[in-house]
Amino acid sequence: LAVKDPTAVERANLLNMAKLSIKGLIESALSFGRTLDSDYPPLQQFFVVMEHCLKHGLKVRKSFLSYNKTIWGPLELVEKLYPEAEEIAASVRDLPGLKTPLGRARAWLRLALMQKKMADYLRCLIIQRDLLSEFYEYHALMMEEEGAVIVGLLVGLNVIDANLCVKGEDLDSQVGVIDFSMYLKSDDDIGGKERNVQIAAILDQKNYVEELNRQLNSTVSSLHARVDSLEKSNTKLIEELAIAKNNIIKLQEENHQLRSENTLILMKTQHHLEVSKVDVEAELQTYKHSRQGLDEMYNEARRQLREESQLRQDMENELVVQVSMKHEIELAMKLLEKDIHEKQDTLIGLRQQLDEVKAINMEMYQKLQVSEDAMKEKNEIIGRLEDKTNQINATMKQLEQRLQQAEKAQKEAEAEDEKLKQEYMNKSESLQKEFSQKEKQLLQLETDLKIEKEWRQTLEDDLQKEKETVSHLRVETQEIINLKKEFLNLQEKNKQLKRICQDQEAALEELASKLTESKLKIEDIKEANKALQGQVWLKDKEATHCKLCEKEFSLSKRKHHCRNCGEIFCNACSDNELPLPSSPKPVRVCDSCHAILIQRCSSNVP
Repeated sequence: LAVKDPTAVERANLLNMAKLSIKGLIESALSFGRTLDSDYPPLQQFFVVMEHCLKHGLKVRKSFLSYNKTIWGPLELVEKLYPEAEEIAASVRDLPGLKTPLGRARAWLRLALMQKKMADYLRCLIIQRDLLSEFYEYHALMMEEEGAVIVGLLVGLNVIDANLCVKGEDLDSQVGVIDFSMYLKSDDDIGGKERNVQIAAILDQKNYVEELNRQLNSTVSSLHARVDSLEKSNTKLIEELAIAKNNIIKLQEENHQLRSENTLILMKTQHHLEVSKVDVEAELQTYKHSRQGLDEMYNEARRQLREESQLRQDMENELVVQVSMKHEIELAMKLLEKDIHEKQDTLIGLRQQLDEVKAINMEMYQKLQVSEDAMKEKNEIIGRLEDKTNQINATMKQLEQRLQQAEKAQKEAEAEDEKLKQEYMNKSESLQKEFSQKEKQLLQLETDLKIEKEWRQTLEDDLQKEKETVSHLRVETQEIINLKKEFLNLQEKNKQLKRICQDQEAALEELASKLTESKLKIEDIKEANKALQGQVWLKDKEATHCKLCEKEFSLSKRKHHCRNCGEIFCNACSDNELPLPSSPKPVRVCDSCHAILIQRCSSNVP
């Protein structure tokens, strides 16, 4: 006979139980016809079955003084794989009544069922089997085909509407026991099967129509949003192209700066590492010296065994002090949490101010670029105007020379006319012809002079206008220089704000790391106290031998009892001692839980 694999049998049994619970839940919910509460028995049994399925093949994780098996680890991965699950995980962490990871996992399952997305979340987990292998064995239900079948069955639960109150429910201490009596058939169930089938068909049609309407509405809204976004993106892309070119140049400059800063940071970190190595060596030496001092205190404590009555009173006082210290630690933790929240708010405010300063810097930089472009254009215009003025001055000089030449020619012509009139009165006809020609030349010269005067006037007006534009441009250049100075001041302020923000972020990170360490230590201590609460002292008749050396108790070997874990040692084995600030003598400590030992009278000693 072939021997069946026990893990395969377990998987098959869990799969069958999941099928029965999901089928019974859907049928009972359809016949019930209303939203389900947390007190509904089939729903409670479904959560118990799901918990057993998720726990199958779960790896054991070591924790403080115990071994831990919890399903909260794989469920916490869902928010990284499925972004919509972040809201559930955050609400589960913020629930005040939950203290254990199992309670958080139960709350997560209830919220996922109310969202009708349990199948989607678990499907994301099953796909990522390399991540699941950290939490599950290779033969676990979630790593095999049965897990995919259960995820497919969970899709049918989207028909059910559930309204579960998770906040006030005690999910940490619930006992997950499967009630098989719910899945046994009776005569009433067989008689009402046809009626349930009809109701189920009607409800399936209703849910199908509702799902269709929801999908159509979502597609219509998404299409409208796409059309709007495409129109906006088309308008923005043209603007962003010009900005992107400027940003590329800026990013290249910032990249060079960041590389230089990175090299400086590497040098600083290497220096810090060397300093920390020196500190660690000094701490090791101090630890060795303190160890020698502790050995000396231990030898002195052995001599002071006769003062046990006084030690009992000191122990009781120390217990009261420890209780008060515990309360003070809890108050300090609360105050630290408040401080962290306040510092987070201030950080958010500082980041907003940084974003505003960055936006102002961007605007100032754009204005600078625009003003620099305007300056370049105006400088070109000034150069052109200067060239024009030089040309105009040259033409003016040429015109003045022509005027002088014309005046000289006119004077010479008049002198020649007078001489000709006196000398050649007889040759009047020929002289009249020449005179008429001269008059024509004079008229032409006068018209040329008028044109040149008008042109000179227009050139003088143009020169005046150009001088005004040059003065205006000088005023604008002075304003641009002032703007540059303001921009440099703003850059310095921005750098100072960045330094302050970086210092505050580093301080917050240090505080957060210290807080997490203290929280983890407190949780470990609480778990250890919970694990050790149910232990009871042994009776005097039963405690006859030491637990470590297994020797019988006597006058020389007295009993020492641990109030925390209940174990009994002899005075030779329980030699761990610690000095207390409130008592002058050191105190014996338990080897396993490090709690204070109390001497107990032995039944063998009179």
